[in-house]
Amino acid sequence: MHRGKGMKFVGDSRVPAVRKPNIPKDYSEYPGKTEVFWPNFLLKEWLVGSVFLVGFLCLTVAHPSPLERIADPTDTTYVPLPDWYFLFLYQLLKYSYASGPYTVVGAIIIPGLAFGALLLAPFLDRGPERRPWKRPVATGMMLLALAAMIYLTWEAVVTHDWKKAAEQGKIRAEVKIDTNAEGYKIAQANTCTSCHGQNLSGGAGPSLIGTGLKPEEIAKIAKEGKGNMPAGVFKGTDEELKKLSEFIAGLKAE
Repeated sequence: MHRGKGMKFVGDSRVPAVRKPNIPKDYSEYPGKTEVFWPNFLLKEWLVGSVFLVGFLCLTVAHPSPLERIADPTDTTYVPLPDWYFLFLYQLLKYSYASGPYTVVGAIIIPGLAFGALLLAPFLDRGPERRPWKRPVATGMMLLALAAMIYLTWEAVVTHDWKKAAEQGKIRAEVKIDTNAEGYKIAQANTCTSCHGQNLSGGAGPSLIGTGLKPEEIAKIAKEGKGNMPAGVFKGTDEELKKLSEFIAGLKAE
């Protein structure tokens, strides 16, 4: 029994008895609106990628990345700074509720909640609507997270001591320190290396290499202090002070 053209009655007149294979339409009937993937389309992609690559290489040549001195694991005064895309988390870990005894909150719990929310977003927001203003919960959470990241990144940049960072990362001339010298052992005994570094090239305190000071001037600073260095740091004898000042005065960059 036939009903309609090309249709057979199978209990529901809307269901065709013979299904046609799902063959994509031949787009050759639309000249000028398509192009061959190889080599036309792929060649265009390569050309665009080459332009961006050359531009990026030009930027790296014109503005090379700044280099700092060789890392000193004994320098506990060095303040590291992460890359810009981690600055928001770096700033978050400065706050009391996310640092110290609560470091696990800032380092694991808060990022874990954010990652979990992002992972579960397709299951929590299952509405068919795609317009942002029709999805107030998802849009609001996204804008809140974006605002928090921008604010924390800005705070990390503003509150960072860039002058101190440039000074502590400055590349200094290497000097071979005779750690067996009596003057160096006196410096260690009087905790000079805790502020000026194990190689005396600087840390919390300035570098003691190539100061241009005379032994008498160095001895006076060791006794009376200077700048952030308080008086009375040196606890040794006058003879030890003389040996220490002569040792430091002899440290010169090669």
